[in-house]
Amino acid sequence: MALVPEISSTDPIPDDEPTTAAPDTGNLSYFVFALFFIFGGITSLNDIIIPKLKGLFSLRYGQAMLVQSAYFAAYFVVSIPAAAIVRRAGYMRTAAIGLLLMMAGCLLFIPASSSGVFAMFLGALFILASGVTIVQVVANPLISMLGSPRTASSRLTFAQAFNSLGTTVFPFAGSILILGSLATIDSGTLSGAALDAFRTTETRVIVHTYIGLAAALALIAALVWFQRNKLVEAKAEPFGIVRAAGLLRRPRFAFGVAGIFLYVGAEVSIGSLMVSYLMQADVLGIGELAAGKHVPLYWGGAMLGRFAGAWVLRRLLPGKVLAGASALALALLLLSAASTGSLSGWSLIAIGLCNAIMFPTIFSLACEGLGARAAEGSGLICMAIVGGAIIPWLTGMSADASTLRAALVVPALCYAFTLSFGIYARVPGRGADRRTALDSLS
Repeated sequence: MALVPEISSTDPIPDDEPTTAAPDTGNLSYFVFALFFIFGGITSLNDIIIPKLKGLFSLRYGQAMLVQSAYFAAYFVVSIPAAAIVRRAGYMRTAAIGLLLMMAGCLLFIPASSSGVFAMFLGALFILASGVTIVQVVANPLISMLGSPRTASSRLTFAQAFNSLGTTVFPFAGSILILGSLATIDSGTLSGAALDAFRTTETRVIVHTYIGLAAALALIAALVWFQRNKLVEAKAEPFGIVRAAGLLRRPRFAFGVAGIFLYVGAEVSIGSLMVSYLMQADVLGIGELAAGKHVPLYWGGAMLGRFAGAWVLRRLLPGKVLAGASALALALLLLSAASTGSLSGWSLIAIGLCNAIMFPTIFSLACEGLGARAAEGSGLICMAIVGGAIIPWLTGMSADASTLRAALVVPALCYAFTLSFGIYARVPGRGADRRTALDSLS
């Protein structure tokens, strides 16, 4: 997924603002690039811990997908409070707060492991994701402020490349650290104190991984905090959820928000089930560790696809590109479900290429014509990322009720929706201005 959205609940400093950043703030950009890398990687790491926790706690697919539900629910709950923190504390201090909250979430894996209770891991993931949400609300406008407005787009693109790098590197390293230490005991044969002890021992590999992340987050938080006074910030505009909700009366925008909800859900669903799907005897029939090492190819495809997509989007209408990418993703899903062996596995992995352009394209098409209200629209779109909490759970429940292959119909329906939005929005301006008069009264 474009696991890092090009949105925030606050506006970047406009081009006509007299000041944006002090002359010596160039090095702050490197901290922001590190933020993109880390929170992109941490999000994709969920795809690795899902099969680990599923095996340890003998979970059904629907239960295992609660990992993503706990994680992505934070976007819906925390986005608006995060914007309020930005207005009160400023960008740099809020970034440090978000990093410390991420660190706290990582450290909560220690008591979660000691307890041997699955719900404790979900709580730790929610706290971790709350910090990620706060940092994401800050990151895009912050990178825009750290330099000339004329080069803001190139800086954002460069920062997003670091995000894609994180979503590629973290699953590979995580598969070695977390899935590389496989138990030789079947947890289904244990009960009582023996089972609790087994789970505590086996989850330590997860704990060690997240302790390392916590240390890195603490270091970056300290670096950001020490630089907090080097940025001259303009006061952020208030964000009213009730007023912003009036934008949903615009058909194009409402269509786009639903598209983000479903696209994020589809992308996360596929990544979350990738390991289990590839392990099936009639797909690749490989072990858990080997399957985990294929997950970076899914996210890496999105990284490579961004370069190709940027070239294509300069030559074709965005709506047509979105429709084409969605149609290809839908075709690959159907091919994977209908075939076996390598063709089935690799067609599912290849969907990552199709995902590359979807988030930014849906976002830009949905916000077309919003003008000064673009920040309000961004806030609502950020909340729509909660699709990553709901659609994977529905996909997991479908797998429990039938098979993993049959469950692919859920993300397939999501891509069918984004295909229809691409067709609808292929004409610039369609549905963008029908509610202008009503919005002005909101």
